[in-house]
Amino acid sequence: MRTEADASTTRELAASCDGVVKIYYTMAGEVAALKGVDLQFPAAAVSAVVGPSGSGKSSLLRIIGGFDRATAGRVRLGNEETGGLHARQLRKLRRRTVGYVFQRPADNLVPYLSVVDHLHQAAKIRGRTAGWRSEAEEILDALGLSQRASHLPKQLSGGEQQRVAFAAASMGKPVLVIADEPTGELDRESTEALLASIAALTKRQTAFIIATHDSTVVRAAERTYHLRHGSVAAESREDRSLSVIDTDGRIQLPPGWQELFPSGRAQLVVDGESIRIVPP
Repeated sequence: MRTEADASTTRELAASCDGVVKIYYTMAGEVAALKGVDLQFPAAAVSAVVGPSGSGKSSLLRIIGGFDRATAGRVRLGNEETGGLHARQLRKLRRRTVGYVFQRPADNLVPYLSVVDHLHQAAKIRGRTAGWRSEAEEILDALGLSQRASHLPKQLSGGEQQRVAFAAASMGKPVLVIADEPTGELDRESTEALLASIAALTKRQTAFIIATHDSTVVRAAERTYHLRHGSVAAESREDRSLSVIDTDGRIQLPPGWQELFPSGRAQLVVDGESIRIVPP
């Protein structure tokens, strides 16, 4: 009988990180944005990345998407490891396999292009123009945008603009679409419509990684990764919440741990097959 761990191991991944470190060099010295991050993002699923400002969300998204490189560690995008690729190879891989959506709807669209023209341009960039029109019609129908195909961005609501952005990012069936706070400027109704659209797009075997502060997005995600100070503090799935143990055996305690362990010390009690962390 297969266990949950077996299923997690064998399930196809859209992207993964193994010991990813990102250091920025500034006039004031080194700043560690990511500190040994280990993550797996399932294919054809929605994953959320949450955490306060400065927790490393944007750095993580840029590295996963091939827009930046890790200082150390391994990153896989689909079936390909990106660390050893030259700039031209990485750019080619990114165009073929990754879509990106910005927070502000207007930043994702060109003012003089119609909705269907945006999808056509996306297919050209991805190098998959064969049959693009039928694919565009399929996507627009799935997202309830068929009647908007000839409209310009200024003729659309903010929610419709963002759905068009996701439609364009999904043209050519990329492995992964990355979105940075895509609901930040949307009302609740528009957010719900956008999430329904994203769910429809996962059926086309595209995965979505969404950096967010929006609890509505978190509830819609299959997995949620909580970042704190550049490390993965916890992982939430549909049925439970998990703390993350890194390859050196370190585990981040949830916020508020200082109240229980003001001295910064804890006693570990091995109890059968479990370990309890208690004040000393």
